[in-house]
Parts: sequence; C-alpha cells; structure tokens
Amino acid sequence: MGAAGRDFHNFNVFFRKRPEYEVVAFTAAQIPGIEQRIYPPALAGPLYPTGIQILPEEQLPALIRDRDVELVVLAYSDLSYDDVMHKAALVSSKGPDFMLMGPRSTMLKAKVPVVSVCAVRTGAGKSTVSRTISRILKARGKRVIVVRHPMPYGELETEAVQRFATYEDMDKEQCTIEEREEYEPHIDQGNVVYAGVDYERILAAAEKEADVILWDGGNNDLPFYQPDLHVVVADPHRAGNELSYYPGETNVRMADVVVINKVDSAPAESVRLVRENIKRLNPAATVVEAASTIHVDEPSLIKDKSVLVVEDGPTVTHGQMREAVGAIAAHHYGARELVNPRPFAVGSIKRTYEKYPHIGFVLPATGYGAKQIRELEQTIEKTPCDSVLLGTPIDIRRIMKMTKPAARVRYEMREVTKPDLEELLKKFSG
Repeated sequence: MGAAGRDFHNFNVFFRKRPEYEVVAFTAAQIPGIEQRIYPPALAGPLYPTGIQILPEEQLPALIRDRDVELVVLAYSDLSYDDVMHKAALVSSKGPDFMLMGPRSTMLKAKVPVVSVCAVRTGAGKSTVSRTISRILKARGKRVIVVRHPMPYGELETEAVQRFATYEDMDKEQCTIEEREEYEPHIDQGNVVYAGVDYERILAAAEKEADVILWDGGNNDLPFYQPDLHVVVADPHRAGNELSYYPGETNVRMADVVVINKVDSAPAESVRLVRENIKRLNPAATVVEAASTIHVDEPSLIKDKSVLVVEDGPTVTHGQMREAVGAIAAHHYGARELVNPRPFAVGSIKRTYEKYPHIGFVLPATGYGAKQIRELEQTIEKTPCDSVLLGTPIDIRRIMKMTKPAARVRYEMREVTKPDLEELLKKFSG
C-alpha cells in the first residue's frame, strides 16, 4: 500500500529478488492519478516478466479476495495513528497479516557520509533546513549531492535514475509542480539533485560525485539511506503531532538533532509542548529552535489588497494545515482580505477541496501533471482578486500563464538557539 515512492523502494530492496514472495499488486493513495499504471518489468526484475499492477487503494478488499493475499505491507507516510490502525483493521478483517517495515530492512548503507533531513509532518520546513546544511558543508569545501525522496509520477522506467542540475533538466523530465518545488531551490543554490525510483542505482551514481550525501526527505518518511547524522524538523503549528503520526514519531525517536521550526510564528506554549514531547521521546537528541524568516518581493501588491494566496499543495492537503507561509505573509504584510477560491475551483482542484475540507481560504498548488497545472491556472484566472501571493517554493509563473499581478514569498530558516547547525556539523568538516 503506497503513494508512488516508499512502496517502490521497499519492494526494490526487500521483495524484488525473493522468490518466496509473490507481490501481486501495489495500491496507490494520496496522490491523484498515480494508479492504473504498471510497475515495469525493467524495474520489477526477472521474477516479474510482465511487471506489477498499480491499482487504487479502494480496490484492496477485492484484491485480497481475488488474489488470495496473505500479507499487506503499509508503505507510505504522514498518516495519523488512527488512520494506520483503521487500515490494519480493514486488512485483518479480510484475513491477511499487516506489516510495517523498519529501517533494518529498508535502509541502504552508503560509502560516503550521509546527513538526512526528515520531519514530523509534511510541510514542517525541511527544505529550508536542507538548504542551510548544504550551504554549511559547501562552505567547508565539501562536494554535497542532494538525494531527494521519490516523486515518480510519470513513466517509471524512464524515471529510474534522474539527475537535476539545471532548469532545463526539469523541463526535459517534464517535472510536476511538486517536483519543481523540491528541486528548483537546490538548483538555485548550485546543488545537484538525484531522485527517481531505484535508490540503489541512485546511490551508486551519487557516491561518484559526493563527499557527503544530503538526504532530503519527503512528507514525514524515514530516510532510504542509513544516516550518519539524522536531523528531524518539528512544526509547533501542529504541536502534539510528534506523538500521533506515522512515521513522524519514529523519526523523532531516531533523531540526533530535532529542529523546532517556525518558532517566530507559533504560540510559545506550542513550542514548549513540542520541546517536552521531544524530551519524552528522545532525551539524547539536541534541540535547535529556528525562525522562518519571510520576505515578499512586491509588498505593495499585498497591503490593503484583496489577495488570492497560493500555497504549497502537500502542506495544506495531506499535511492538514489550514494555511501556510503564503497566508502568514499576507497577514503580516497587511492584506485587506484573503479571497476564498472554492467557488471558482476547476476540475481536480475542486475535488481537492472536497477531499480536504479543512483547507482555509487558500489555493493548494496541486500540479501532478499537465492537466492539473492547467486547472490550477484556470482557477487562478477565475478567482476575483486584486493580486496573487505565491507561497509556493517555486515561481509557478515559469510553468503557467498568469495575467494577474503577483507577488512571491520567500522564506529561510534562521536558528535562534545554540548549538546551531554550524556547530553540529563540525564532524563533517574533517
């Protein structure tokens, strides 16, 4: 059971070469439009000459019945403990065993040091922490290669190993908004990013270029590579989630360093609660508090204006935030109002609001393919507003038409306590 990433990795490293198992299907959830594909024979290996079906998770009970399934493996992230156990109960009621796979079975060992950046929840601010760590290591003369958690939403065989060093590389690979949001800030910083489907092959390629591999995690998943330093980002806007989300709590318990991000915009009581929970789960972890410094390039487009805020999609969908950095910036820079885009949503954007009714007066930048990007574009054009505020990590105007005046939010992490990441990364400078 997966979401196009962790599921493929667990298969590749554990099941692919084991004849005592027959994997009859992957089921897909969370990401729209990723099911009804085939995991291709070139990736599935000689035990699966016709590949493996990828089907919607809703078909799981029928699959268990029709294929006499004996074991179901949960292999995706950012689920509440209630959701995990509801899935376990569904599976158990149909007869099979239910399995969660741990690091010993799924982590690969690199030949070079690995620093991993993971999180408690989607949208905690991993990317700013990853970029800070990259800057520190590069300033010390290290060749840093970023390996990003998978987002293989296209043709899986051609996406087995991907290397991104330029915008043109992203264009050539027809990257979605979600992929661009993760790769583009690293490319702007001069980093090379690897991603794809087969992380054994990706590791072999990255090791040839790297003094240090920086694992840039997705959602709140665990690293695919065994880290020498495991940095985990917590979000006080969702205080308490470190005790109630899978596998976020596992990340905290494994962490060498926990960064409590966004302390400048979260209530002090929430920051205190997160600190207490970290101490309870992992008293040996070093805690770093950090602010998320926000800058808007055209503040005049926000002050006293009616503003449509476009937010990072995963943060406000399965990350369950009502709003994110775009709305924070709109309030900070004096917007008169945040326009509700719901009445003007088109196609899959409308369905996203139906699936995630908690979303506030913001527009999630869900763009998992060309059709969805066009629907996002149409929704923006139809929504009446004075201006648009882009809270997405990339400037989406690069990949769509936008006739309305738009301002862009940028944000970076700034540590406010000691020791900071500079001190904690000293062992990688030798």
